[in-house]
Amino acid sequence: MQKHREGELYRVIALEGQEFAVYYGYYEECDRQNPLCDPVPLYPDFIKAPLYNGEGYPFATDMQDPCRYFAGEDPDGGCYGCRHYRRGADFIGLCRCEENRRNE
Repeated sequence: MQKHREGELYRVIALEGQEFAVYYGYYEECDRQNPLCDPVPLYPDFIKAPLYNGEGYPFATDMQDPCRYFAGEDPDGGCYGCRHYRRGADFIGLCRCEENRRNE
C-alpha cells in the first residue's frame, strides 16, 4: 500500500460553489511522532473557521462535534447522526438547522 506524505494533496472537494483542498497530515502532534501512524486526510475545521453557503447554511463535516441543536440518537457520533445534517461530498456537508443559519 502506498504511503502518503504530510502536505500531499488528497483531493479537492467542490460543494455548493466552494472548493475545499484536503491535504494529508496529522490532527495530533502525538500521531506525527508515532512511527505507526501515517498521515490522514485533514478536513476543514468549520467550528474554528465557519463558512456558509449562499443561503446562509453553515458547512460541517460528518465527524465534527455537533452543536447544541443536535437532533439525533448519538451526539458522540458527530454531525453525521443529526437530522439537520445533509451530507454532500466526501465527509463535507451542510447543517440545515435554522438556528445555525446566518441571516444577512
